[in-house]
Amino acid sequence: MAILFVCCTACAQKLSVSILGDSYSTYEGYLTPSTNAVWYQVKNAGNKTDVTSVRQTWWHQLISSQGWKLCVNNSYSGSTICHTGYDGNDYSDRSFLTRMDNLGCPDILFVFGATNDSWSGAPIGEFKYDGIAGGDLWTFRPALAYLLAHLQDRYLGTDIYFILNDGLSAEITSSAKTICEHYGVKCIVLHNIHKISGHPSVKGMKQIADQIREQAF
Repeated sequence: MAILFVCCTACAQKLSVSILGDSYSTYEGYLTPSTNAVWYQVKNAGNKTDVTSVRQTWWHQLISSQGWKLCVNNSYSGSTICHTGYDGNDYSDRSFLTRMDNLGCPDILFVFGATNDSWSGAPIGEFKYDGIAGGDLWTFRPALAYLLAHLQDRYLGTDIYFILNDGLSAEITSSAKTICEHYGVKCIVLHNIHKISGHPSVKGMKQIADQIREQAF
């Protein structure tokens, strides 16, 4: 009976992790909802990537090494934080803002975004922390501020980390750091990540997992 109690207590103490991300955090068959667009697939075409197993993803490596458990991975390939996507198109059906309430009940939340806001040339907007609404959500700065504030209120008691890709525009990079600092959210800044077709390779995935551990844990 004592052994059973110890085992159950250990299980109860295992921390749960959710991810709100873009293509860098996708893997076919491991997303909620399953209809989200993916980059990393069980059968990859051509030279798109050398990642061939979910165990090679940054989040699987990190969660396994830390003894955590996956709660929800709500990542969507090509998604922007704000509602403006590539070529100025309406991405409100897939933006981080649209998906931010569907993350389960995690102890730890990783937000890995801003890459597509940078690559698509989404409007940067102004720094704004109050009264954000309507058109503000179509520009990066107010959208990120709204996102972080909402996540802190929605997932009360959850440790939130923002992961910032390397190679993004100077405006996106500096803005993300400033907004994270405003809300007291740890910004994990990646550097020299190895990529294939702009996306982390097997080597790059390990680098991401290692750099998150180094900067946050």
